[in-house]
Amino acid sequence: MIRFSLRIPTDLHAQVTARAAADRRSLNSEILHLLEVALTAPRPDAGSPGGHPASPAPLCGKPDSSPA
Repeated sequence: MIRFSLRIPTDLHAQVTARAAADRRSLNSEILHLLEVALTAPRPDAGSPGGHPASPAPLCGKPDSSPA
């Protein structure tokens, strides 16, 4: 298994932590579960703008905001 650091906004951390508690999973297990579900879900039609209404908005800005 690969170990890496992940920076996420405080509000998103709180949401995932709450969901992990509700699902009786560790935070790590919850994140893995959410990634697996997201990656195995059928992809939205490439021709429709925005795709699924619940899909997150595309990221804007620099891919890495850490200091150079």
